Amino acid sequence: SKGILNRAHAYKAAVDKNREEQQDEDAGISAGLFMYPVLMAADILIFKANRVPVGRDQIQHIEMARDFAQRFNHVYGKEYFPLPEVVIDEQVATLAGLDGRKMSKSYHNTIPLFAPRAELKKLVFSILTDSRAPGEPKSTEGSALFQMYQAFASAEQTAAFAQAFAEGISWGDAKQQLFERIDAELTPLRERYDALMAEPEKIEALLRRRGQQLREQYAIPLLKELRHAVGLRDLSSAGDIAGDASTEARAAPPLFKQYREKDGRFYFKLLAGDGSLLIQSEGFDSPRDAGQLIGVLKQTEHGDGLQSELFKLDAEVDVVLAALQELRAQA
Repeated sequence: SKGILNRAHAYKAAVDKNREEQQDEDAGISAGLFMYPVLMAADILIFKANRVPVGRDQIQHIEMARDFAQRFNHVYGKEYFPLPEVVIDEQVATLAGLDGRKMSKSYHNTIPLFAPRAELKKLVFSILTDSRAPGEPKSTEGSALFQMYQAFASAEQTAAFAQAFAEGISWGDAKQQLFERIDAELTPLRERYDALMAEPEKIEALLRRRGQQLREQYAIPLLKELRHAVGLRDLSSAGDIAGDASTEARAAPPLFKQYREKDGRFYFKLLAGDGSLLIQSEGFDSPRDAGQLIGVLKQTEHGDGLQSELFKLDAEVDVVLAALQELRAQA
């Protein structure tokens, strides 16, 4: 729901910034930013992922993907999606950006991994530091410069850099050491990146080929199953309408339909293949409640499971049970 997306951290941060600047709350906020959790959830769920490695700042997005998956499963009465679990590498920390805030493209405070050497040095030397002079001891706690060095250095190198902080290394010398450490790690990667980018047609061909393979392996079969679940059937499966009149049309399957009335409440009904009404529900305060009862009904095999004040039968019990059995057979 929109309420879930309203709680997304990135969206809330953008709204808060607009409020501080006394602008319209949604000023400059694109649909892409607002809907990003949905796009990320789609990328996860299309592969039926069970475990998703992310940074701590992405935990909320995985929780949203779980919410979307769980709601779909409940509404349509089957576990179409596993609920993905977050995997956090405890050894990985969120790096601070050039200005000390979390490194993020949204804050324009990042260091591109494959930036040219001259640009890399310029960015490193622009890292925000305090006013402590050369010779004055400096704290590593909360230092973006030190955190970046630590991310690229060994334990021994990090300990030596921390000692230099305690002995009052100048910020200029500290930044030079950081630049040299990062550049030493990234130079071979940068050279490989430049070599790949010099042949864009090969990369494009590879992406297209592998993309098609993955669509055929994962996306197409799953989307076909999901469309069938929500009632978006392929019309061609009904056969040739203009064919021989003696050919019997295939009977349509029973179908649960959910809808919202003018009173604001949510209802459902079960229709037979010929469109006749089998079950009519009372109103529910949320679609989740209606969907959960549909899930229960789909598993009902005996007449006593059809006795409830939450719905009424518009057909004989045996007819309704047969329709529910047909739904289970199709699942």
